[in-house]
Amino acid sequence: MRRLRTVLPLLAVLGASHAGAGMFDDDEARRQIADLRIKTEARAEQQARAQLELQTLIQRQADEIARLHGQIETLGYELETAKKRQQDFYLDLDSRLRSIETHAAPGAEAAPAANAAAEEQEYEAALGNFKAGRYKEAAAAFAAFVQRHPASSLAPNAQYWLGNAWYAQRNCTKAIEAQSIVTTKYADSPKAADAWLAIATCQKELGNATGAKRSLETVIQAFPGTPAAELAQQRLKK
Repeated sequence: MRRLRTVLPLLAVLGASHAGAGMFDDDEARRQIADLRIKTEARAEQQARAQLELQTLIQRQADEIARLHGQIETLGYELETAKKRQQDFYLDLDSRLRSIETHAAPGAEAAPAANAAAEEQEYEAALGNFKAGRYKEAAAAFAAFVQRHPASSLAPNAQYWLGNAWYAQRNCTKAIEAQSIVTTKYADSPKAADAWLAIATCQKELGNATGAKRSLETVIQAFPGTPAAELAQQRLKK
């Protein structure tokens, strides 16, 4: 009995110690699980934030590329338009000088000279609208001019600028229609070659690469040695 009394307290102490150890293990496991969950959630949140930042960066880069692409297209169009305006200026100047010389020749009647002056003024007014960026008004003015003065020496120029006015309004269908009249009705005009170039530009923008190539080849064959033919050759190489 004495031994039993001695052993029982020892067993109780050992049992309590084992139970405490078990409770400690459970608490430790729960704490580790909680820590792991916190770390996992933090890592997931960090990855989500990084992914969002990456998507934002990609979108910004895409927007910047689109903006730069738009600027390149605009600058290209403005450069081509400036070159054509410079060339057309000299052609128009030459045409007007020939017209003035013709009407100033000895024996010329006053009425035809007055008519030519009126046509010149009407043409310049339409061209002024175009240069000022009033393309809708310019198109209407040039269309009215060629309708009223189809036999005028300025009619080919007016028809050509009518096509340009439609192109400036991003209406390639109308532009091709207008320029096609230059290449047929006024095929002998200095504007015919430029009209073919304008048609090729519109055909390309409309996705008609075959038609654009054919138009450029026409310029080279029909107007060899001209600046228009040289420009057509450069475009075909691209």
